[in-house]
Formats: sequence, structure tokens, C-alpha cells
Amino acid sequence: MSTELLAPLDLAFWHLETDAHPMHLGALAVFEPAPGARPRELLELLGTRAAAIPRLRMRVRDVLLPVGGAAWFTDKDFDVHRHVKRIVLSGDDFMPQATRLAGELMEQPLERGLPPWQMYLLDSVGDGPFAVLVKLHHALADGMRAVAIGAGIFDQIASAAAGRGAVRRRHHPVPPRSWLPGPQEAAGIALDRLGDVRRALGVGASVVRASRLDLRGSTALTARSSGTRRLATAELDADTVQRVRRTEGGTANDVLLALVAGALRRWMLERGEALPGVDPRALVPVSRRRPGGAATGNRLSAYLLGLPVGEPDPRERLRLVRTGMDRNKAAGPLRGAGAVAVLADQLPALAHRFGAPLAGNAARMLFDVLVTSVPLPRSALSLGGCPLRAVYPMAPLARGQSLAVALSTYGGRVQVGLVADGKALPDLDRLAAAVHEELRVLQALLPTVPAPA
Repeated sequence: MSTELLAPLDLAFWHLETDAHPMHLGALAVFEPAPGARPRELLELLGTRAAAIPRLRMRVRDVLLPVGGAAWFTDKDFDVHRHVKRIVLSGDDFMPQATRLAGELMEQPLERGLPPWQMYLLDSVGDGPFAVLVKLHHALADGMRAVAIGAGIFDQIASAAAGRGAVRRRHHPVPPRSWLPGPQEAAGIALDRLGDVRRALGVGASVVRASRLDLRGSTALTARSSGTRRLATAELDADTVQRVRRTEGGTANDVLLALVAGALRRWMLERGEALPGVDPRALVPVSRRRPGGAATGNRLSAYLLGLPVGEPDPRERLRLVRTGMDRNKAAGPLRGAGAVAVLADQLPALAHRFGAPLAGNAARMLFDVLVTSVPLPRSALSLGGCPLRAVYPMAPLARGQSLAVALSTYGGRVQVGLVADGKALPDLDRLAAAVHEELRVLQALLPTVPAPA
């Protein structure tokens, strides 16, 4: 892999970025120490494994054709030490320090002249836990592919990749062909383009119908951006989430969305903020990636869901979320504001280059908060023999928005990563606590199991 054009949606994410609105995903992976594991050796291992991932050796450069386009090129001057760094924390309370520092590091845009990613080994003096903060530009991958790329640092995935690399593959010569399409191929291309235009018009109409021109119902979720970032985390029992799902119906994701709605309601009331007259909109990303499809880039759409923060009854909130998501799924991922990602995939490169400022400012008209679930491997993972304890995913903030919520499940726990504008939501820890409290509220709805006689 030496040269590869950025897909339209990847190009959109690349051009949407500003210094105040970096467009990178992130994850804070927390590990338990293992006997004999030394930070400097872990740092070297991290660098070695990251350097072995081909995608992480690529950087973006403009190209002449298509006009306004860009491509991934292998960085001939790649130096992994520019990307993998160690930061030693002081004090005994590791996790609060690590989350605070992770928020500050998430503020900083990635250097665009280098492969757009960064990893930080965060550890403390002594034998306590340590963490790895991973930052990947959204142009590099969506959440699912970001997990696949980042997973290459773990012992189990790195060993499997090394085993596959030892197998020699036979390459069959490909006969040369003209760059000029034949008559049948040209006709096929023309029909494809007409189909693309029809699809873009249909999706565009859906996006326009879903947009809001009246933003008077704005809350702290849509406060003016300051460019600062704050991170808070929560951890939930995955078995309790599944028990609520089995009792109340729907999916585990429905339960988690209802938890977010209830936590936002509780948090707004506790901070003395009036509940909005119209439920805030959540953009819930949906993968459009097919099994065996391209391993890189973004293949996304999304569903649009009103989070019922005005509903006081937790069971009714869950029902409203479930019916809303059922309605979204019945319509399909090409309807509503979430389909803006599909629309971006239909636009030419030049439109992304010059239309990015307008598109960035339009996010507030479409949704108020991003809520995304990131799939993780189910097997136990480790780094240098140190077992992985938790992974807190982090999503980027859209311009004019103050909160993004990302969730992942690992080791029987649901880990929640809350990324917020630091000035708009200085009480983000309180929102994280509200997520815990809302799970207890839903747990109280479960039927009690009589003790054995």
C-alpha cells in the first residue's frame, strides 16, 4: 500500500477540522501491571507494534486529480518516536489524573504533515495501573476500523498478525489494460453516475426535511465552543443492562440510549437548567460496512433519535427510545439527518474542500449530541503481559456542540467515555455519576428473584 485516494466521507472529515475542532477519535485503555513489566520496555513495545501497522505509516497529501482531492501516501520519513510518547503522572490517584490529562491531550489537533495519529503511555511512579491514550484522525477510520487498527498493539492480535505474515502468498500477474474505458464500461460508468445523482438527491431531501431552522431550544449541549476538552468516564455492569433488555424488550443499545436520556435529564435538573421544550436530538452512527469489504476509511450513516429527557418515568423513556429506534430501522439508514454522511459520500472532492466551513456550522441544525457504540473484541487482551482492564472510547465534538458520548463493552462491563467542551460543561463528572444512578433506576424495574428455600 503506497498511494490511495481518500474516499469522499474521509475527505469531508479531513476538511472539517479546525484548531478548535479537531476531528480525531480516541480511546483510553487502562491496564493492570504485570510482574517485571517496565514502562520503558512497554513504550518500546508500543512503538514497535504501532510501526508494524501499515495504515499508521500513511499521511495525507493533496493531489492534482480529482480536483480538490487528497490521497494517502506512505511516509518515507516515518519515525514512530514522533507518535509514541510517555508521560509520567505524579501522585497516587491515577485514574482522575489520567482522565484529566487525556482530556487536555484530546484538545490538541494532530499534526497534518505526519501520519495523523498519536499514542501516549500514561503511567505513574510505582507498580500501579497504567493507560494508553490512542488518537486517530477520523479521516483514517470510523469507530469500527479504529478499533481494528488500534487492536494491533495488543499481544493477542500482534501475535496473530505475525503468524499470518509468515505465510507466503502467491501473486498472479495482472494483464495490462488501457486507462481508457471501453464502450460497455463507459456506459456502465454513466449509469452508475446517474444512480449516484438520484441517490444524492433523495438523501439530500431527507437531510433538509430533518434539519431545524429554529434553534431557540438550545441548551448547554449546544453552547458556544471554546476549543477546550474535558473527559469523564463511567462503568456499568453489562449483565444488568442485558437483564433490563430481556425484561423490557428492545436491544442493549436501546437500554444504553435510555440511560443517556435519563442521565441528561437528571443532570439538567440538578444543575438548575430548565428541561428543553423539544427533546434534544441524538445522532446514533450506523456502520454501512459489509463483511469482507474495504478495511479502511469511513462507511457510515446514522439514525436520528429524540432523547426523551422530558419524560419522568424511566420505563416510558425506554419505551420511547425503543419505538424511535424501531422506526429508524424500518425507514433505513438513508433517511433523516443521519444520512448526511451518506450524502457526503456522493459529493465531489472540490465540494468538500470549499464546503467544509458551511457543513461544520450546519451540524447544530441537525443534532445536539452524538451517542455512539464502539464494538470491541470479546476475548481477553493484554499489552506486554499486562491485562487490559477497561477501554473508554472518545468521539469528536461537532462544531457548536458540547458533548459526545461513546460506549463500549469489554470484560463484562460497559465503559462510557464522555467528551465535552471544558468550559461549557465543567461539571461533566456529575453527568458521569448520573449515568450510574440511572442504571440503578432501571435495575429497580427488574422483577425480584425469590431466594431459594
